[in-house]
Amino acid sequence: MGRVTILLLCLLAGAVAVRGEDPYLFFNWNVTYGTISPLGVPQQGILINGQFPGPNINSTTNNNIVINVFNNIDEPILFTWSGIQQRKNSWQDGVLGTNCPILPGKNYTYHFQVKDQIGSYFYYPTTAVHRAAGGFGGLRVNSRLLIPVPYADPEDDYTVLIGDWYSKSHTELRKYLDAGRPLARPNSVLINGQTGKGKDVKPLFTMKPGKTYKYRICNVGLKNSLNFRIQGHQMKLVEMEGSHTVQNTYDSLDVHVSQCYSVLVTADKDPRDYYMVASTRFTKSVLTATGIIRYANGNGAPASPVLPKAPEGWAWSLNQFRSFRWNLTASAARPNPQGSYHYGQIKITRTIKLINSASTVGGKLRYGINGVSHINLPTPLKLAEYYGVADKVFKYNTIPDEPLLEKAAPVTLAPNVMNITFRTFVEIILENHEKSIQSWHLDGYSFFAVAIEPGRWTPEKRKNYNLLDAVSRHSIQVFPNSWAAIMLTFDNAGMWNLRSDLTERRYLGQELYISILSPERSLRDEYNIPDNAQLCGAVASLPKPTPYSI
Repeated sequence: MGRVTILLLCLLAGAVAVRGEDPYLFFNWNVTYGTISPLGVPQQGILINGQFPGPNINSTTNNNIVINVFNNIDEPILFTWSGIQQRKNSWQDGVLGTNCPILPGKNYTYHFQVKDQIGSYFYYPTTAVHRAAGGFGGLRVNSRLLIPVPYADPEDDYTVLIGDWYSKSHTELRKYLDAGRPLARPNSVLINGQTGKGKDVKPLFTMKPGKTYKYRICNVGLKNSLNFRIQGHQMKLVEMEGSHTVQNTYDSLDVHVSQCYSVLVTADKDPRDYYMVASTRFTKSVLTATGIIRYANGNGAPASPVLPKAPEGWAWSLNQFRSFRWNLTASAARPNPQGSYHYGQIKITRTIKLINSASTVGGKLRYGINGVSHINLPTPLKLAEYYGVADKVFKYNTIPDEPLLEKAAPVTLAPNVMNITFRTFVEIILENHEKSIQSWHLDGYSFFAVAIEPGRWTPEKRKNYNLLDAVSRHSIQVFPNSWAAIMLTFDNAGMWNLRSDLTERRYLGQELYISILSPERSLRDEYNIPDNAQLCGAVASLPKPTPYSI
């Protein structure tokens, strides 16, 4: 009888384990070219299932997302899931340092989990200059029902994708860059693929009077920071790139390239149409797009033609950054409050200063980090490392932690790969000596954005750090002739991309990869290479290495 009881208990445990697996969301994407006319004239766009922008991915914390991508354009392509941390799973990151691109006429299935995350994100193609043609869309991760959210459920939840836009095709823009020429100014700004200009413009969103709505605003553009505002309405900031924030109210928000904010907006004005406005910042000539928000009981009464003005200068934007605070008492993806993690009390084990630069190599424009301009190789760096042939493909640590030269020097073209010890707490200084704003993004992690200040960084500047409630996020801007400091624990094993998210700068070398190796080679720290992983370059015909085990 005892054996029967034990057998039944084992079967019940197995059944619970099966039922307890986190839900799966399945998608099939047909990636094609198609004719779009966001500026009123036909141009070639990259569509997903015929859509521009692409379809929204609506998920919940810990969901497993499976996306089968069929590449039906004439160039290799990859997609990244900007802000999704891919815990233990850099295999799904969708950048050229970790993945072989999906060849024309082929398909690849991404399989990743939005583990212990909530928030507003987006996806986009990382190959070539494909982002200039579309292929981007919203990706939201909702909180589980058991986890309290620090605000009442909104009436509805809207995704707002803003970004600059070129009239030239992605292939034309790539030719400029391959010839060593910078991209000119964009031609326009789009809100969800539209400029808002012309006749018979339809509303993008509808609000019922007295109700509160959530707007997830992401800058999916290539080059320009944008200011976003809603005519006659204030915005209450509640979430930023996966973190609940102190709920300050703003008339407008500067949204830098690849950043995402969630705001609450209440329909408490006269019933009519109102304009959303997105306009370029820090540019000589200002480009503007509008989108209509319609009150359900407004009978289509037109919006006022007087648009709210944007702020001027980057000092205003810096002060807004300083107003952002982590909500210490709110729970994010887990029940414990965000503030239970006291990052300001952790000892820094390493300081890395990264200085971006612009120079020429062979008469062609290149961007670099600490004197190295990254180049992508036929063999993805992660594959070379996993298959044990890294020494035949690239060198580690080609840049110093502290750049030796202040002035611009000739850059070296090489894969830029840095080792950081697993589970160490590191301070990274991003220093910008140029006259244009920078926008940085780190895959695989969130970091604490503890400071942005003008001038040069020195260790004495640490006294100005926010060591209590800096927002945990994955992107940060650096203003001209300024620096930013970020802090994080590198506890996610894999090969992770730190890049400029300004497309021109990334394409021409302003990125690097950070290798985080677990000495245990254990499944507790990193997943094995997926069975469906595409192989290319030096590892194309190699046998698979011995898999990790627990």
